[in-house]
Amino acid sequence: MTVSESHYTRPSSGTDTILEVRNASVSFDMERGESRVLDDVSIDIERNEVIGVVGESGSGKSMFASALLDAVPDPGITTGDITYYPEQGDPVDVLDLSKQGLKEFRWEDVSMVFQGAMSSFNPVRKIETHFVETLDSHNYNVDEGMERTREILRDLYLDPERVLDAYPHELSGGMKQRALIALSLVLEPEVLVMDEPTAALDLLMQRSIIALLQDLKERYDLTIVFITHDLPLVADVADRVGVLYAFEFAEIGPTDEILEHATHPYTRLLLKSTPNLESPIEAMRPVEGSAPDPVNVPAGCSFHPRCPLADEQCEATDPGPYEVDGDHHVHCHHWEDAEETIPMVDSDIDQYDDVALATTADQSSDDPVVSLDDVEVHFEKETGFFDFFSDPDVVRAVDGVSLDVYENDAVVLVGESGCGKTTLGKTAVGLQEPTGGSVEYRGEDIWDVNAGTGSGDVDWETIRRSLQIVHQDPGSSLNPHRRVKASLEEPLRRWNDELDGNDRTQRILSLLKHVGMEPPEDYIERYPHQLSGGEQQRVALIRAMLMNPELILADEPVSALDVSLRVEMMDLLIRLQDTFDTSYLFVSHDLSNARYIARKTGGRIAVVYLGEIVEIGPPEQIINDPQHPYTQALRWATPELDADRGAEEPPIRKIDIPDPTDPPSGCRYHTRCPEAREVCKQQTPDAYAASDEQSHRATCFRTQPDHEYWTSSPIDEADLETVGAPDAAASDD
Repeated sequence: MTVSESHYTRPSSGTDTILEVRNASVSFDMERGESRVLDDVSIDIERNEVIGVVGESGSGKSMFASALLDAVPDPGITTGDITYYPEQGDPVDVLDLSKQGLKEFRWEDVSMVFQGAMSSFNPVRKIETHFVETLDSHNYNVDEGMERTREILRDLYLDPERVLDAYPHELSGGMKQRALIALSLVLEPEVLVMDEPTAALDLLMQRSIIALLQDLKERYDLTIVFITHDLPLVADVADRVGVLYAFEFAEIGPTDEILEHATHPYTRLLLKSTPNLESPIEAMRPVEGSAPDPVNVPAGCSFHPRCPLADEQCEATDPGPYEVDGDHHVHCHHWEDAEETIPMVDSDIDQYDDVALATTADQSSDDPVVSLDDVEVHFEKETGFFDFFSDPDVVRAVDGVSLDVYENDAVVLVGESGCGKTTLGKTAVGLQEPTGGSVEYRGEDIWDVNAGTGSGDVDWETIRRSLQIVHQDPGSSLNPHRRVKASLEEPLRRWNDELDGNDRTQRILSLLKHVGMEPPEDYIERYPHQLSGGEQQRVALIRAMLMNPELILADEPVSALDVSLRVEMMDLLIRLQDTFDTSYLFVSHDLSNARYIARKTGGRIAVVYLGEIVEIGPPEQIINDPQHPYTQALRWATPELDADRGAEEPPIRKIDIPDPTDPPSGCRYHTRCPEAREVCKQQTPDAYAASDEQSHRATCFRTQPDHEYWTSSPIDEADLETVGAPDAAASDD
C-alpha cells in the first residue's frame, strides 16, 4: 500500500523525533539548467538512534548532511522544512535561524564530522589550540571544556597529552580522525552527523571506529547520522538504513530488514555488487548503467533506465513511498516482485564452482618475471633545524622481503596504511631502488642494468616498458590539458613507431570499446575532467596496456570507486590480463577485493605488516584458514553484509600501528597480538608452512606444534603500554 502524507507528521507517541525533514531540496543554478542535488526528501530521525545513509558518489549524501545543518555552500539554495526538537525547549526551524543562531546550533546541538580530518585542522596549529578556540568562541569554560576533551580522547583510546601537544601532521590518519570526533563532541551536541568519516582509513581503523561509535552513542547520549558509500560498513552499528539514489531516498528501513529483505531493485542490485567474503565470487555482479545527471533526472522513477522491473508506469509516475512493514518503506511500484525477480544468489549459482575459477596450481611458469630477494627499502625521515646534530630516524618501509611473480600471475598485497605495500610494489616494478637485497627482471638485476653494469641481455628501456604502474588516483596521473586521444597516442608513438596516425587512432578506438567506453569516438576527444572516476581508471589501464607490459603494479585501482563499480572494474582488469597475457601486483587494504581478484585469477594474497610479508598463500587459505593473528584481525575488520557481527570481540590489543622508525623486537606484531607470549618479544619467526597447501606460509610460531612458544609465559600487558607507540604518522604505503 502507498503511505499517505500523514506518515510524515511527527509521531505523538511511541517514538521521539529529534530531526524532522520535510520536502527538503537543494539546487544550484547552472548554465545548462537547474542542478537539483537533493530532491524533495522527507525523513524522521529518532532520538538516540544511529541511522546510516548510503549511496553512490553523487547521489546526494553530502548535500543531505549539509542540509541538516543549513550548511549548503553558496550558491546552493535549500528549500523545504528541517525542524530540530531539543530535549528541552521549543522546536527549532533550522532553515530560519539567524547567523548567530546557526553558529550555536551547528556546534552545540548538531555537530559535524567531515571526511577529510587533515583538511579540518589548521596545519600550523596544535590540536589543543583547535579545542581551546572552539570552547572560547562558544563562551564555554575552557578549563572544564579541556577536562571533558581529555576524557573524550581517552574514550577514543588516545593519549590526551600527546595528542593535544601535537600538530596535525604528527598524527596518523586514524588518530586525526578520532581527534576530530572528539572536537565535534566537546560542546555536548545531541546529534552527530558523520560524512564519510572513515573513507580515508584502512579496514582495522574503520572497524575500530565503528566499534567505538556504539559506546560513544550510549556514553554521550548521542543521535548519529552516519553517511557512507559502503553499505556493509554501517551494518554493525546502524539501527536503520536509508538508501539514496538520484538525490532522493529509494528505501528506508531497519538495518536487518534492508540487508536481508531489501525491496527496492536498486538496493538489491547494490547489495549484489558489493564485494564481500561470504558470497560466491560469481554471484557478485555490477549495477548496469550509470546514475543520472542532476540536471537531467529521468521522469517517473529515477531508477527506471537501469531497472529490470521497469515498465510504462515507472517511466511516467514517481513511486511511493510504499509501506513494506512498519518502519520499512520503499519508493518502487513493483517492490513486491523485487525479491523474486532479483535474487541475491542467481538460480544458476550451482554452476559457479571451483572449476569455473582459476586455480593456483600450474598457473605459473617455472621462471619468474620479477624476483625479489631479501629486499630492504629504508628511508631517513626529514629532520628539523634543531635535529641537525642528531642521527635521523630511519623508516623501515620494506624489511627483508622475498617474492616471485610469474607469467600470468596475480599477487595481492594487503595490509594497513603505512605497512609498506606501495613501497614494496614500486620496488618490484623498478620505481624505487632498494637499499638492500636485489630485484631481478628475467634473471637480470634491474639496478645493475640501470647502472650499465648488467650482462647486456636486457636494456633499461625494455625493463621500463615491461614493468608498468596504474595509480590509485587516475585523475592525477592523466595530463589535465591533454585529450584522451593524445594521452593514449604517446606510448604508441614511442613503442610502435611503425604505426601511422590512422592505425594509432583505430587501435585506441578498439581498446576504448573493449573496456566499455562507447561510443569510443565520443570519449577519444574528452579531457580527463570530462570523465567519471571509473572512466579515468579505464583510460589509465589502456595507457599501461599499450606498452604490452609483463607486470603491472595496480595501486589500489578500485578504492576510489563506488562499491557498485568495483566488481565491474576488477572484472575488466581480469579480462585485460587474459587479453594481454600480463601479470599483476595489486595493492589493496580490502580483503574482499583481494579475495575477488586472487580467486578469479588463480593468484595469491600476501599480507604485509611493518615492512614484512607475514602470511602468503591462495585466497581460500588466507580467507578461510588464516594462520597469522594479523591476518585474522584483517579478516575480522572486513565489513560484511551481516547486521549481527557487532558483538564480536576484536582479535587485537591496540588500534594504532607502531612507529615504523622503531619497530618492536622479535615478532613485530607482538605488541598488538592477543596471542603473543614472551618468546614473541625475543625471537623473530621464520616463514613456516601454514597448511597442506605448499604456497601457504606464515611467520608465526603458532603454526609449529612443537615450538617453545607453547611453553612460553604470556606477555605482561603493562610492558606493552610503552612499546611501539607511534610518535608521528606512519610512513606512506
